[in-house]
Amino acid sequence: MAHYRALGRLPRQRHTQLRDDDGHLFREELMGEEGFSSDSSLLYHRGVPSAITDSQVWDLPDQSRTPNHPLKPRHLKLHDLRTGPCPVEGRRLVLGNNDVRIGYVVTGTDPSPLYRNAIGDECVYVESGTGTVETVFGVIPYRAGDYVLVPRATDHRWVPAEPSRLYAIEANSHIHPPKRYLSRFGQFLEHAPFCERDLHGPTATFEAEGTDVEVLVKHRTSAGIVGTRLTYATHPFDVVGWDGCLYPYTFNIEDYMPITGKVHQPPPVHQVFEGWNFVICNFLPRKVDYHDLAIPVPYYHSNVDSDEVMFYVGGDYEARKGSGINLGSISLHPGGHAHGPQPSAIEASLGADYFDESAVMVDTFAPLELGEGGLAVEDPAYAWTWAGRGPDGGDSPAVFSNS
Repeated sequence: MAHYRALGRLPRQRHTQLRDDDGHLFREELMGEEGFSSDSSLLYHRGVPSAITDSQVWDLPDQSRTPNHPLKPRHLKLHDLRTGPCPVEGRRLVLGNNDVRIGYVVTGTDPSPLYRNAIGDECVYVESGTGTVETVFGVIPYRAGDYVLVPRATDHRWVPAEPSRLYAIEANSHIHPPKRYLSRFGQFLEHAPFCERDLHGPTATFEAEGTDVEVLVKHRTSAGIVGTRLTYATHPFDVVGWDGCLYPYTFNIEDYMPITGKVHQPPPVHQVFEGWNFVICNFLPRKVDYHDLAIPVPYYHSNVDSDEVMFYVGGDYEARKGSGINLGSISLHPGGHAHGPQPSAIEASLGADYFDESAVMVDTFAPLELGEGGLAVEDPAYAWTWAGRGPDGGDSPAVFSNS
């Protein structure tokens, strides 16, 4: 984020000495993106941020993926997915490709281990629950409807105050607001559906003490995604001050101002973030099309360069009535298959002036494959709901009204 913040104790000029009251020198760390050519922050540590005393293998949960072959749309029932209670280690892989992975976890109330994703940024949507995320930059609270943005390589841990449903979007890149929303200097423009006031980062530094502290690190090798347990001589949460434009923050969907039109608007008007080869959008309660002959639900569309993932998180999603889709469902509509509303939903939508629906969409520009978690909760009848019958010639059991 190109929005400067400063917390805690700092020297007057960067790369100069900062000492405590007893004269001990704090250790300066530059955390930066894209090889010193993009956003960064300077952090001042009590300990040595490079001092490790052990390194062991961390066996990750199953990261295997199954191609969507033969090609068909999919319905995955995430509320039927059993997960472990840990916000990090309990995540199960639902969908993924070489650019982004989508996981899901229903937490308990115990804190996660200290964790660092060294592969890319994480954008975790909070479907339900409250708590905090403790980070090397400070503490950020979370609540239902938040996107929690954690930059790559940020040491952090999740501390749920209550069981929380977390939808984790893990990138192989950085995640940021769309460039078209920003000036050339990084300020949000007037047509953007949210602005700087809606982004909530840490408000104070956060320190913890300890020695031989374990941090789980997710990283890449030539063999794929792997994990390591690094043991640090002192606690990573030893930062007395930091400043810069790189830090974790939250953004709540309540603060997003939907863009509407006289006729149906395409998905890019609902975009909130983007990463390399994927975008994140949210569809929220809004007034809908006001042309006299408007059809409020989407037209059928072949988004030929993308796979579309919709996670249904609130309200009553009009376009999917009659499909078996409910809250907690994911629909995967792959490139190569035209998709759109269930036939009965089109006539039913005529005359509507407001949709009470909430969904988080991820569109990818490379085909998505199914993780073991996604395969475990697939509704096998969904693909045939537009026709009303499946390959056996009988009526599809998934054809019913959600209302």
